[in-house]
Amino acid sequence: VVMQPHVTEVARLYQTEFIRSARAVGVLWAVCTLCFAVIEVVILIQPSWVGTRELRFRGGGGTPPQAGTLGLFEVCVESDWPMPECKGSLHTLTPLPAFQSPAVLVCMSLTMVWASVGCLCLFRFCNAATVYKICAWLQLTAGFCLALACVLFPDSWECAEMRALCGESVASFSPGNCNVHWAYVLAMLGVLDAAILSTLAFVLGNRQDALLPDDAKDGEGKQIVYSFLIQYVSAPCSSTVTDCSPSVPLTLC
Repeated sequence: VVMQPHVTEVARLYQTEFIRSARAVGVLWAVCTLCFAVIEVVILIQPSWVGTRELRFRGGGGTPPQAGTLGLFEVCVESDWPMPECKGSLHTLTPLPAFQSPAVLVCMSLTMVWASVGCLCLFRFCNAATVYKICAWLQLTAGFCLALACVLFPDSWECAEMRALCGESVASFSPGNCNVHWAYVLAMLGVLDAAILSTLAFVLGNRQDALLPDDAKDGEGKQIVYSFLIQYVSAPCSSTVTDCSPSVPLTLC
């Protein structure tokens, strides 16, 4: 009994479901990559890495402590105006002297993430597995740079800008009268996001490689080997394994 139509239908159904699931996960990964790139921009420009705590000031002729926030490029202090008074060079992208190393690392991380976003256009021209793996390495490098920036930032707290905002008790990894704000927390979450996205990209790339044998990764070879496998599985054979033979020549693959 020849079961070739049934086997062909099952194989096509399996391949269709495989491609659909891979595309769905790939689209989700691409959207999350774009969101991560936007988050990197927010992390870089927002002066909310460190902020003052809410302290009760007791009168007595002294000067009340300043309330404000600090980032990689600006120090913002609350004033009588609705907008805080910021000092720094965000427009020229000149970081504060004490935070030059973290700022450079965040810029490198930002460049890597946007490069992975740009690589999404290569899906129309290159092998999908190769593009996934390129993006995975870019995102992994971005996460490493961002993690290093998160470590170097508190190590640089012992500076004039931090003392002016947070008091003389400031030291490395000790913010004094301040605490970490949402931009620094977002940067740490970005490290986790980069690790998840890069891992998912590696998985998607390896899954694309596993779809077909190594000698059939390009163009017409995929269809040839796929047809060969269908006919080979559906070929009639005897009870012994040695009597089985493909219904098409082996030269097709």
